[in-house]
Amino acid sequence: MQHVDVRDMPFEPWQYLADWQARQLPDNARSGATAVFVGTMRDFNESDDVTGMYLEHYPGMTERQLATLVAEAAQRWSLDAALVVHRVGEILPAQPIVLVAVWSAHRAAAFEACRHLMETLKHTAPFWKRETLSNGTVRWVDRNTLG
Repeated sequence: MQHVDVRDMPFEPWQYLADWQARQLPDNARSGATAVFVGTMRDFNESDDVTGMYLEHYPGMTERQLATLVAEAAQRWSLDAALVVHRVGEILPAQPIVLVAVWSAHRAAAFEACRHLMETLKHTAPFWKRETLSNGTVRWVDRNTLG
C-alpha cells in the first residue's frame, strides 16, 4: 500500500496518520515497526526571521515524482506501506509541511526507508519555495538546509 497526497490545505499530521492507518491498514499485525517524520515550517532561515512561505509545485509532475520515490523505496526495503503527504500554497511558521510514514516488519527497514524518502524528497521533488521575511522582503529559496 502506497499513498501520496499533495494538498493546499493545512493538515494535522497525527490525525491524518491515524485516520489513514485505520482505513488502509486495519488490524495490521504484519508491521512491527512504523517510522514517521513530520516536517514543520521554521520561523527562520539563513539567519533571517521568516513570517511565511509560499510553496509552489507543478500539479501532476510533483505527485508522479513523489509516487516514484515511494515505489523505489518499496523496492529497496521490505515495506508493508508508505505514506507521503506534502503541503503547497501559503504556509505559516509552525504549520506542518510534510508527513512521511513507512510500515515494515522490522525497525531497520522502517527507519532507513523513512529517512531515505525524506532526504530524496528534499533533493528531487519539484517544489519551489518563496519566503517572506519579517522586514517584508520576499525571496526565493535557492537551496535546502542540511538534514
